Amino acid sequence: MNLTNIIATRPTKTIYRDGNNTIKLMNEDYSAADVLNEALNLAIVQETGFSVPALKEVTKIDGKWAIITEYIEGRTLWSMIEEDKENVDKYFERFVDLQLKMHSHTACRLRHHTDKMHGKISSCGLEATQRYELHNRLNAMPKHKKLCHGDFTPGNIIITPNDEAYVIDWAHATQGSASADAARTYLRFTLSGLPEYAELYMNIFCKKSDTARQYVQKWLSIVAASQLVKQVPKEKELLLSWTNVFEYE
Repeated sequence: MNLTNIIATRPTKTIYRDGNNTIKLMNEDYSAADVLNEALNLAIVQETGFSVPALKEVTKIDGKWAIITEYIEGRTLWSMIEEDKENVDKYFERFVDLQLKMHSHTACRLRHHTDKMHGKISSCGLEATQRYELHNRLNAMPKHKKLCHGDFTPGNIIITPNDEAYVIDWAHATQGSASADAARTYLRFTLSGLPEYAELYMNIFCKKSDTARQYVQKWLSIVAASQLVKQVPKEKELLLSWTNVFEYE
């Protein structure tokens, strides 16, 4: 395999292009369970017919785990937004349309996000009383079974030269509530220092999905608590303020 053409680098992985393949090469300490789970998620989503790169192989290269997928020629939606800020609304309309198309699918073999979030709340480091309230809030939310990405951002969408959209990076995929997935996207924009994009996104999502903003906001304390487990110092203050379960009542 040719590992000379680097597409992107991340703290725990490096992504290469080798002809018609994309090779996601993990760091040495990346667990087999996490690699196989991400590959399984992609395989399950691929079977729904939603637009994702085809899974080709899971292997080891020089002792490191690698996931090999179909290479999708194109640009990220994020790069298009950055280069054409006069048309941001247009790109966000398409962004939400693609997310709603994804949510129209079901993938019942994926883990349900309620189970995943309960585990993260238990490990988020908050006091027992706060964790108890968050567990109760999560239990009270409707149990939907929609396909959720878990990290749906413009950087994870590739637009081909034929104007087709593909969604990549399915490590956090689950089945569950569309509004929980939306709350996660809103959180990602906010944590990236883009509150104006967070608000634009929220307004468009709620309008197009006919969802009350208050309902999406009920998920914010839950997704904020789940994000705390990553222990990113610069995010802590904001996340702690959002984990107050009464803040959005």
